[in-house]
Parts: sequence; structure tokens; C-alpha cells
Amino acid sequence: MLSPGRETDREATAVLADYYCAFSTLDVQAVLPYFHEPALLVSPHAVFAAPTGAELATALAPVIESLRAREFGRSELNLRDVQVLSATTTLVRGVALRYKLDGRELERSGVTYILQKAETAWKIAVLILHDPE
Repeated sequence: MLSPGRETDREATAVLADYYCAFSTLDVQAVLPYFHEPALLVSPHAVFAAPTGAELATALAPVIESLRAREFGRSELNLRDVQVLSATTTLVRGVALRYKLDGRELERSGVTYILQKAETAWKIAVLILHDPE
């Protein structure tokens, strides 16, 4: 049996793996269930607080349309670090790798997630985009 910290680590990273599969569909509605309400998005260009899924969808739609226009095919997470902060909060750092439809790399971005255990599932409460290094 895994220790509580290891079990939390496994559960949180499994949710992120599922999130990356959902994100790869470029369907905003498929992505929304992975986010906590409220959620906070931080990028080098802006900070966006999304109190509801509807407001998060509004913020994500242009990003998804931009990826579609650039022939996005899929994304994956290269994990760098997982820290269980408590029984209900986990911090995950990594690099998001995005690929074109033909398999060539489109872009990479550093990502840091803070996941919060909601009533029944882990949810992304904070998403920070940053340099991959």
C-alpha cells in the first residue's frame, strides 16, 4: 500500500494526465471539469481569475482557437517535480510539450499546477505558465 503522500502524488498526476488527453481534443467543454471553481490562471502576459467554468471557457477559447490554427495535434506533460503540500493540496511542476498534427514539436512551456482535492476529485486551482527552464 502506498503511503498517503505517495497515493496523493499518484492521484494528482493521474488527473493531470487525463487533463492533457482532454486538452488535446481542443474541446473547451472537455477541459472545464478538470478546473476548480474558482480557478486562477497566471501567464507572463496576464493574471486571470475565473470564478466559474463559464468565465474560464471564455479565457480558454482564444488559446484553443490559436492552437487549432497552428495545426496543434496533441500535448503531453513532462513532470519535473511533485510536492504534496497537504492531504488536499499538491503542487506539480513540469514542461507542457505541444506537438503539431504531423508530430513535430510546436512549442514548450513551463507549467506549475496547484491541485486542490474537491469533494470527489482533484481539480486544478492554479495554473501558472512560465519559461520551461
